[in-house]
Amino acid sequence: MSSSPLTSVLFVCVHNAGRSQMAAGFLAHLAGDRIEVRSAGSIPGTQVNPSAVEAMKEVGVDIADAEPKILTTEAVQASDYVITMGCGDACPIFPGKRYLDWALEDPAGKGVEAVRPIRDEIKTRIEALIAEIDAKQEA
Repeated sequence: MSSSPLTSVLFVCVHNAGRSQMAAGFLAHLAGDRIEVRSAGSIPGTQVNPSAVEAMKEVGVDIADAEPKILTTEAVQASDYVITMGCGDACPIFPGKRYLDWALEDPAGKGVEAVRPIRDEIKTRIEALIAEIDAKQEA
């Protein structure tokens, strides 16, 4: 039995410092090595938002070593799912990809208390995404 290539998901937000990093952290944590995870931004920040790091640590997901990365056309081409974080970032469009936009509040400049509900909303969406990918792979 040949194994199919891993489904790949790319999370995109402008600075790649908050929402996309939390989403990537949850997907890697919850799906393990079953799904390839990428994140990037059109204007990457210098570091991941410390409040996002702290909020994720509270639920046992460590994103402290994550670094914002520049969005490349190659990353989009190599991904099955391209998910923007409600930030209006423009991604190159390629046929055969699934594009989703998750309208999420920007955690930039907010304390950990304000980031928690954003984190929890991301986790709910990630769990639904994993279920969708698993269903497709079993089909």
